[in-house]
Amino acid sequence: MRPFLVTCLGAVCTAALALSLAPAAGAHAVAAPAPAPAPRATSTTELPGSTQSLPVPTPGAAAPDATDRDSATVPAPGTLGLPARTVRPFSLLGVVWDDAAAELHGRVQVRTRATGTTRWSGWQDVQVHNDDAPDLGSAERHGGDVRGSTSPLWVGDSDAVQLRITPESSDRAAATVPAGLRLELVDPGRTPRGLRGAHADPPGPVGAGAATAAASSANALLAPLGATEIPALDQVASLTDIAAAGLLSPPRAYVGARPRIVTRAGWGADEDLREKDFIYTHTVRAAFVHHSGSGNDYSCDEAPAMIRAMYRFHVKSNGWRDIGYNFLIDKCGTVYEGRAGGVAKPVMGAHTLGFNADSTGIAVLGTFTDTEPPRRAVDAIARLAAWKLGLYGVDPRKMTKLLSAGGNRFPKGAKVPLHVISGHRDGFTTDCPGLYLYNKLGATRVAAAGLQGR
Repeated sequence: MRPFLVTCLGAVCTAALALSLAPAAGAHAVAAPAPAPAPRATSTTELPGSTQSLPVPTPGAAAPDATDRDSATVPAPGTLGLPARTVRPFSLLGVVWDDAAAELHGRVQVRTRATGTTRWSGWQDVQVHNDDAPDLGSAERHGGDVRGSTSPLWVGDSDAVQLRITPESSDRAAATVPAGLRLELVDPGRTPRGLRGAHADPPGPVGAGAATAAASSANALLAPLGATEIPALDQVASLTDIAAAGLLSPPRAYVGARPRIVTRAGWGADEDLREKDFIYTHTVRAAFVHHSGSGNDYSCDEAPAMIRAMYRFHVKSNGWRDIGYNFLIDKCGTVYEGRAGGVAKPVMGAHTLGFNADSTGIAVLGTFTDTEPPRRAVDAIARLAAWKLGLYGVDPRKMTKLLSAGGNRFPKGAKVPLHVISGHRDGFTTDCPGLYLYNKLGATRVAAAGLQGR
């Protein structure tokens, strides 16, 4: 471990960052610190959230009766699914299955009813291929609890749902649909007033247990324990951090201004959901840009709830140790801390199957297959990448080589040349981050380098 030392001068707070430089054996788990005192607790009566898991009948099985008789329909011949039914309120959904290596070959669609109304949405497509995943053979895969899934879809506050799955070939439904299908309905929990809005003044971290304290303490030298945000830092102060650490000599120190980052406490993470230890890799050589595939029908005030729901889906439904992405960005350009372990540290994510080591994953909330990404979100990618990559002395315009852990595009052990700022599709055969966002990455590399002062 190499200490990353910093100082606090007036309003500019700099930090001592423990950057992991372990031997080339790969990622390693680090016990999460348990500092005392724990951060102050807040009322969380509205926050916990829940997941409803509805089994989807296999081909030939009888569909369950609908509980909402007024709008009930059963799946049409040649399709699978669930009849329209009333359920407990939820806001995000996705389909999961038992074998993480299996694929669902077909079209998945849902319609939902807004809570407390008779108003049903039209049919919406759920992105079938969820290519964000822990690496094969990684510690996160141990135990066999990792499942296959679609991408999660944000549908807003709903109390009824209908699902239909159209296999690629109706006469081969059993062969094209994986076993153990379940529709997961996620309630992110009600957001306390202080957490509403990206620019609100949240009341503090959720809960007061050891896991909450550990997640906060991973950033404790960037912001006070229990802080709901890490404040922005100008470029001069960021450069001072690098020079003070001795990580780069001053003539070679290129690092962008630190953007404001909403912490896990700021978006209301239930820290008891995730595994308690943190896993770090050696360094950060690349940033993979994603879209969440969860749709664009959300407001920026809903982003914290959306992230909580995605977190719960990744952990409880997918079987991952934590939310998969290292950072998330909403349509207003607000940056959020993702996977726990420290925003400045090389935290191992579950975002790009085969290339989670020595990289960081940045997901823009939304779907950009047929839609232009918001300018503020694209600008935020450049700001975040300029800072994060600068901490590790990386030029956003350059190429790098990463060792593949295995995937559908590059075999295990291949040394793959990649852009320092890559789209998910550069490391894996996928549509992510959507053509319209992917086409912005060339300009993003130039912008991030400029923000570093290159």
